[in-house]
Amino acid sequence: MEKRRLGRSGPEITTVGFGAWAAGGPWKVGWGPQSDADSIAAIRRSVEMGMNWIDTAAIYGLGHSEEVVGQAVRGLPREEALIFTKCGRVPDETGTPRSDLRPESIRRQVEESLRRLQTDVIDLYQIHWPDNETGTPIEESWAVMAELQDQGKVRWLGVSNFDVPLLERCEAIRHVDSLQPPYSLLRRDVETEILPWCLAHGVGVIVYSPMQSGLLSGTFSLERVAEDDWRRRSPYFQEPQLSRNLAFVERLRPIAARRGRTVGQLAVAWTLMNPAVTGAIVGARRPEQVEENAGAMGWRLTDAEMAEIEAARHAP
Repeated sequence: MEKRRLGRSGPEITTVGFGAWAAGGPWKVGWGPQSDADSIAAIRRSVEMGMNWIDTAAIYGLGHSEEVVGQAVRGLPREEALIFTKCGRVPDETGTPRSDLRPESIRRQVEESLRRLQTDVIDLYQIHWPDNETGTPIEESWAVMAELQDQGKVRWLGVSNFDVPLLERCEAIRHVDSLQPPYSLLRRDVETEILPWCLAHGVGVIVYSPMQSGLLSGTFSLERVAEDDWRRRSPYFQEPQLSRNLAFVERLRPIAARRGRTVGQLAVAWTLMNPAVTGAIVGARRPEQVEENAGAMGWRLTDAEMAEIEAARHAP
């Protein structure tokens, strides 16, 4: 399995990791019904195949995803199943996620995550989103993250969905080991400023939604999306964007086929071509999806293929 170091001092991770968002099952920002048995089998298959990290979050399924991950990795060698999770999003009385990065909240959240994950240390602990609700300065929140690292409760520190000014404020207190931004062929805004900053400052990057939440898989069908799946509320999955996005997928199909790959594998491999990107989070509901995701690793696109993909992106 191809591995890269996460930032200047993080762990060596495979270029594709297991995304456990769907393992949370039905909730307000979920992917619809999901079998715990299928999730556990999929996570264990990812480890069997050599993928060495699982990404989850406390808010996924209101804690259920972490519980499933904890069950799945029980008994596995820790270096073969690194656990990445996130804090800072908590449910209100209706189960709707809200921001809370107050120091006392982070301290409580990490203990809850450790319990659900059935572990005494989290490998990568990440702030999920900036806190735009409680008014907590990021300096106070990041200082608590550093405190948790000093206490040995977490090994490395990361953030998700942060811009450069927030990254710089964190970096002034304690090194940011990783950033988790959205990045795909359909969503490239991080290329301008964020990815270059990370590359220059030794911050690893693990991208999420490299297949744009399944749109670039090459097998997407809206008919198979559950009524309570969050994607039904996303503009990417609504007209007129949906038809344009699926037409782009068809233009990518022959490029992938020439390499004996699926469109989804091509889409993930494309994100891994950016020199700032360490790895990509790819979700799976079943073991066979994990096996397909693994095909995104271990090969590179040529300059000619990158140019062809760019042309396909701009075609009418």
